[in-house]
Amino acid sequence: MKIYTKGGDKGETQIYADKPLRLKKSADELECYGTLDELNAHTGMLSALLAEHSPGLLNEIQTALFQIGFAISATSQLSDQDLAKLELAIDNMQASLPAQSSFILPGGSVAASQAHICRTVARRAERCLVRLTEQHQVADLNLSYINRLSDYFYVLARKINLDCGTAELRL
Repeated sequence: MKIYTKGGDKGETQIYADKPLRLKKSADELECYGTLDELNAHTGMLSALLAEHSPGLLNEIQTALFQIGFAISATSQLSDQDLAKLELAIDNMQASLPAQSSFILPGGSVAASQAHICRTVARRAERCLVRLTEQHQVADLNLSYINRLSDYFYVLARKINLDCGTAELRL
């Protein structure tokens, strides 16, 4: 099977919502899919940077991002358990962190910096999903998960810096 189909050479592509839709590649739906894909790639980079210390949750997050990509179709398999697992991971990491009394600048170690990039892309993906709710039905769970995911990456960045002894840059 060839990787290219030539079907998108004129700036359109097909997606599957409740029915197949032919859309311009500039459509909000494709912007959202692209942002989720970008976040998935950044999450993969973070997992690679953490190597053997990588929380197994990052692979699950990548799968969940793929599921959110089906947000406007009836095939998403994201579950309440996925959200609960993310919230538990946030709570567990946050319990080991010093209290935060000022703003923290993104940065620190390379892996923590990558976690901050994931956080900002997750915020953009959330904005894209919210925009999609104006045109399609998007399950609330997808919005909750992507919102919580940016919190997860923020807390993960802080935890990575703490674990590797890198000071946080505070304002």
